[in-house]
Amino acid sequence: MSKKLYVGNLSFQTTESDIRSTFEACGSVESVTIITDRDSGRSKGFGFVVMEEPEAADKAIATLNGAQLDGRTLTVNEAKPMVKKAFGAGGGGGGAESFRLSLFYLRNHSGGLSESLDLNSAGWTRVVWNHN
Repeated sequence: MSKKLYVGNLSFQTTESDIRSTFEACGSVESVTIITDRDSGRSKGFGFVVMEEPEAADKAIATLNGAQLDGRTLTVNEAKPMVKKAFGAGGGGGGAESFRLSLFYLRNHSGGLSESLDLNSAGWTRVVWNHN
């Protein structure tokens, strides 16, 4: 059974083949992925390695966490499952589980209040704010 590892603090010049050859010293590597910026294509400085055997992954963590690669001190640990961010937690995005519909009722209260009725993945929410 394979095990996925997080590899952080990568040099922007480090390639997937550099990472593969480094991790193969600890066991068989199933895959290597460097995470890149979708607009520029530049490395974000971290990635993931999938080791074919859990024992090889444990050896890689023990051996390579804190080791040097391309002048950088690596962070290597077991990858955590990706957690979906709640709507409004930042970042923009979209998708089937992230939506928002706003019905605005702009009112000219003497206090300068506006309100809207918002529908998002959590349900309906009434939002009132003062714009004075």
